[in-house]
Amino acid sequence: MIGLVAHTLIEATVRYAAELGYDVTVVKDAVADYSPEMMHAAFEVNLPSYACAIVDTKETVAAISLAHSA
Repeated sequence: MIGLVAHTLIEATVRYAAELGYDVTVVKDAVADYSPEMMHAAFEVNLPSYACAIVDTKETVAAISLAHSA
């Protein structure tokens, strides 16, 4: 999951996907918000309850590369 407005749009989408049974990964350096406080609320308080993983871009590219080479 990547996108804008972490404390509303990203949280709601991740929560809904988790409720539908998806394992959701959030790419933390590919998400933005209006302030550091809003990012903190999203990544430290709310998203860990719903996302299976919160990773950075390097971790995401490495995982995709590993899966592709298998």
